[in-house]
Amino acid sequence: MDKITEAIAHFIGLFQITLEEARLRDAYEEFKAQQARKQDEGDLSGLQVTAGAPFAFEGFSPEVKYAPVPPEYVWLDAASFVKFVPPDIPVLPPLQEAAFPGYVTPADANPGPSSGGRAVDLPDIPIIGSVAAIITQHIGLSDNDYFGVGGHGLLFSPEQNDGSEVTALLAEATELSPLADLELADLAGGARGFATTVVEQLAAAPQDSGGEAEVFRLQSTVIEGTYVNGRLVEEAPKLEDYLDLQDKAGEEADSEENDGTVHGSARQGETAEQETATNHYGSDTFKASVELQAGGNTLINAVNLENNWLAGSVSAVMGDHIELNVVIQINAWGDSDWITSSIASWANDPHDTTAFNIATFERYDPSASEGDSAEPIQGGFPKHWVVKEVTGDLLIMNWIEQYSFMMDNDIGILSSSGVTTRVIGGQNTGTNEISLAELGLNYDLIIIGGSVFDLNIIQQMNVLIDNDLIGALPDFQTTGNGSVSTGANLLWNQAHIYTVGGADRFEALPDAYGQAAKNLANGGNSLPDGVLNDSAFAGLGLLRVLHITGDLINLQYVKQTNILGDSDQVALAMNAVQPHPEADWTVSTGTNSLVNLAGITDVDGIGKTYVGGEQYSDEILIQAELISSEPDLGAQDPDKLVNEAVAFLSDDMTEADQTSPNGSGPYPTDAGQSDGLQSMLA
Repeated sequence: MDKITEAIAHFIGLFQITLEEARLRDAYEEFKAQQARKQDEGDLSGLQVTAGAPFAFEGFSPEVKYAPVPPEYVWLDAASFVKFVPPDIPVLPPLQEAAFPGYVTPADANPGPSSGGRAVDLPDIPIIGSVAAIITQHIGLSDNDYFGVGGHGLLFSPEQNDGSEVTALLAEATELSPLADLELADLAGGARGFATTVVEQLAAAPQDSGGEAEVFRLQSTVIEGTYVNGRLVEEAPKLEDYLDLQDKAGEEADSEENDGTVHGSARQGETAEQETATNHYGSDTFKASVELQAGGNTLINAVNLENNWLAGSVSAVMGDHIELNVVIQINAWGDSDWITSSIASWANDPHDTTAFNIATFERYDPSASEGDSAEPIQGGFPKHWVVKEVTGDLLIMNWIEQYSFMMDNDIGILSSSGVTTRVIGGQNTGTNEISLAELGLNYDLIIIGGSVFDLNIIQQMNVLIDNDLIGALPDFQTTGNGSVSTGANLLWNQAHIYTVGGADRFEALPDAYGQAAKNLANGGNSLPDGVLNDSAFAGLGLLRVLHITGDLINLQYVKQTNILGDSDQVALAMNAVQPHPEADWTVSTGTNSLVNLAGITDVDGIGKTYVGGEQYSDEILIQAELISSEPDLGAQDPDKLVNEAVAFLSDDMTEADQTSPNGSGPYPTDAGQSDGLQSMLA
């Protein structure tokens, strides 16, 4: 700054200072004048001030958030004298996922001259894998009881049942099933060999029953409805109308709590009778009675299987497509009873063994409901897609087997001692239960390079031998009320196959899908326009594609078997000291229940299925009943059979070296059986 400019700046500064001092002096004089006019208001310390605080302060809260006022931004445009014109870049071909993972450019996209071949970043989708469950459940029980109650002084030692009748009937029933020899090891030869074996065995099964069996067979591309014992019905019978499981559970609980009850847990009969006699001592309302429950066994196998592991709106199969739904149900029983004429006046339950084979085939086609919609689909066809690949075969398998085997062949001799006697040698319960739900993934398009094998198989079998013998000694007589029941058994097979996917969803493979499969098999990732413009994909922005290089194997197999031997032998006698013909009698050797319940829900597809090879669909239902007439004792008298097996007790019969009651000697005090009732009960 030169001297002249500096002098001018000093002069301006001095002038501003002088002006400011004049202003302050003027304001000060006015302030002093107002201060002089101010009145003295006196001392304020005596004033009463009333303050109120209607709100209570909660104290410091660290959660209070403070957001400062945002700063004001000033936008400036930088000046530039450079003019930029982007050069023209040619459109690039579609990018391949192999070179640029996660990026794809559709062939029909037009990026424009200024944006270049810009890639689209697509979301990643999960890939599905194989799933297999192999489950086997077994129940085995031997409850062969021996009991003697009532002070009769006798020993009942008939020939024991060795289970040969059950084995023979099981062999006959097995011959009725064309898939009886089907094993998991058969899959070792491959899915095609396994499916071929199943189809051949079903085709080789006899069409007529032959022999004592009654066989119903139905084979068709599609079976709809419910079949009961070979007849199409509108409504299936309900299990709760024939079997009350809650009531059975209540009876078992009551029997455990009831004083004076002789159970299979070896409670001694004399203890029960003495306790009962004490409870009723001196009562005029006392009533002597004898009750025997040698049956009432219940075997239940239950499976609920839901397969929703893999489904697609459209499926394209380069090879063959084999679909097979099979239900095989067999009930086999023998119920030949020999009852003494001495109890002809007793009430006899007229119900014989009841058998049900119930099978339901049901389909649901999701595409049919979508086709009924009159509203047009919004949006165009997909321009982007993501492909996931499964190398080799994709396996979806559930192999479930349930077996229940029970032997309840009771031997006993009964008489009344004038007290309340209750013997329970049965009422066993065995239950196998499985509930399995497999929830996987759904894709818009599934391309299978190999073949599809879709098999749902249910096999159910009940085998029962209930050949009872009730005989009486010559002096047996009764004047009281009596009832006897040797039948009323229930055999129940119920199966339900529910398929999601229409039976008419199959069409020949279009060329566009065949070309897409070739592109994917060669390592490419492009889809032809014929695939993208399929009406099934209208309105989709992104196409989710699953590519399986091998076969798709969907196998759901359920096998259920109940086997029960309940051949009871009962001898009726009088008390050796003081007979009581006035006693009430209740004898039950039947009322057994064998139940198989199985349901499969199989989600195959929700749209079209294109097949490049052969397409085979079949549904087969086989329902069979086999009633055995063995053994045929002809006109033999049950009383005679009982008398031949009864001997008087003597002192030397209780020695430890005595043999078992197989006809060669009296029954020992400790036979080592599975139930405690093998000992003699007074």
